[in-house]
Amino acid sequence: MSPARITRLLVIRHGETLWNREGRIQGHIDIPLSPLGRLQAERLADALRDETIDAVYSSDLQRAQQTAAGLALGRPLEVQASVALRERHFGAFEGLTWEEIHARDADSAARWKRREPDFRVGGGESLVELQARCIGELTRIAQQHPGGQIAVVAHGGVLDCFYRAAVGLPLAASRSWVLGNASINRLLFADGQFSLIGWNDDRHLAGLADLAGADDVLAAPPRRT
Repeated sequence: MSPARITRLLVIRHGETLWNREGRIQGHIDIPLSPLGRLQAERLADALRDETIDAVYSSDLQRAQQTAAGLALGRPLEVQASVALRERHFGAFEGLTWEEIHARDADSAARWKRREPDFRVGGGESLVELQARCIGELTRIAQQHPGGQIAVVAHGGVLDCFYRAAVGLPLAASRSWVLGNASINRLLFADGQFSLIGWNDDRHLAGLADLAGADDVLAAPPRRT
């Protein structure tokens, strides 16, 4: 396979939000990064500073765009926002914690936990619909940049679909891999197929876990890079 026909993909989950910390379902609700999330995004940009990035794509939700912004900074690039990279739509479950969901609708909570592919969570979007949307968009992006390296910033559910597409796992299979905020994940796209190169590289985030919840320390204006 000629390198000119291979697209390298840096696929990244957005930095932490306060709702991530609370275990609250975000879905399409437009939640910003927390102070820790902003610092994670800064560390991410620093970690990838010396790598060639030919384009930066992001979900149009602000937590993803805020994470992606540092990857375009210092490069002749703008973040290209895409509705198709949004998190799964969780319908009536959005804004709730798992405990609240289970208390309100134990049957739907059980179906969600079993990962039934056609189940629409709380009237929202099914896993099948999510997969078709985000894999279709990642394929489109990869096909536009043969031979290049592209950064794509999205959400946990979207990255879950990317991982499954790369390793050939069905939607109903239990998740056994980590989807860390602002970690670096690497895929290749060639001949219409994705493959996995590396997952959940979070070395650039070393020490930040100790600051979780220390918003008074983290709330200083972000360093310009």
